Amino acid sequence: MVDEKNVAVIVETSNSYARGVLRGIHDYARTRNGWTLYLTEHGRHEFDESFACNWKFDGAIARVETDRMARIITAMGVPTVDVSAARLIDGLPWVETDDETITRVALDHLQDCGLQNFAYFGDPFYNWSVWRQQSFERILGRPDIIGSRIFNLPVRTEPRVQWWTQREAIRDWLDSLPKPVGILACYDACGQQLLEICRYYDFKVPEDIAVIGVDNDELLCELATPSMSSVIPNSFRTGIVAAQILDCMMSGETLPARKYSIEPLGVRKRVSTDVLTVGDPHVAKAIAFIRQKAHENISVEDVLGIVPLSRRVLEARFRRALNRTPHQEILRARTNAVRELLLETNMSLSEISEALGIEHPEYLSVFFKKETGLTPREYRDQVRGRSFLQIPD
Repeated sequence: MVDEKNVAVIVETSNSYARGVLRGIHDYARTRNGWTLYLTEHGRHEFDESFACNWKFDGAIARVETDRMARIITAMGVPTVDVSAARLIDGLPWVETDDETITRVALDHLQDCGLQNFAYFGDPFYNWSVWRQQSFERILGRPDIIGSRIFNLPVRTEPRVQWWTQREAIRDWLDSLPKPVGILACYDACGQQLLEICRYYDFKVPEDIAVIGVDNDELLCELATPSMSSVIPNSFRTGIVAAQILDCMMSGETLPARKYSIEPLGVRKRVSTDVLTVGDPHVAKAIAFIRQKAHENISVEDVLGIVPLSRRVLEARFRRALNRTPHQEILRARTNAVRELLLETNMSLSEISEALGIEHPEYLSVFFKKETGLTPREYRDQVRGRSFLQIPD
């Protein structure tokens, strides 16, 4: 006999991140005979009362974003997994983004552009923005300058923010930053607004100000002017892990009320960070060559053929400019080339190997997993929402 479970899914349908979570929940539910999902369309911070109207639920997965929602979910008295960072109900396991890794991935991307000055644009209404700022401060490790490199929107008690009232303050902050500068916006909506302000006041993007957001909301990122680079969260995995945890809880297991962190998948580069700023002309020429030839099977010897430097001197200059060797830069460029083909095409692994001049697809798979922790197929499946994953430790 099938053990039927009626699960309330209280997650908004209005943004890309939440829809990724929903896809993960749905994917897991399809593997569990007897799971029935209850979901209604609503926006973030909107309160959906329909799930509380005499429905009998065995469990819930919720983005608990309002006090009223927290009170009703608590009163339901069923196993619940939180997929919000608001933390309005104590004692629940919660599944959320790994904000330390998100920040590090974003800063690594900006460093890949040769940038040495960094700033953070945040919205303290959201806990994850505060946590990303704290990670930014730890990683940057410059207490003498850190305060001037951070701009936060005004603290408020509701999600709505009147961007236009802050335009001049943001302009003054942008004016004060050393150029060129890479700015991490706490999420895509903030990044889009920052790009609008840059356009309004004629700041050059990406030449003087490079901007990267978080969430890779395709519509927001592509509609931004210029199109905006963004960190790709693994929201699909968030949904799957939340459903796995709930499944365990509904089966009677007691799981710790802690955070289960989900690492991002990488960065989707667009025009807002399409810049290379390196002071050393020989290193800049070498990097440009490596990235231009990312789809070819080049070596450090090929790079030495276009700059008048010995290998030892070139490696020393690379370390000063980018804190890595020419060989490591080639590997990063090759990895990014594979990512792009996995993201933007339906090419098979054999076709990607051929396009990159790699004789054996098996080597490509081994190389890519060593660099990213995922096989090419796992990476493509997770980005597109087609992968079953275990609960993280």
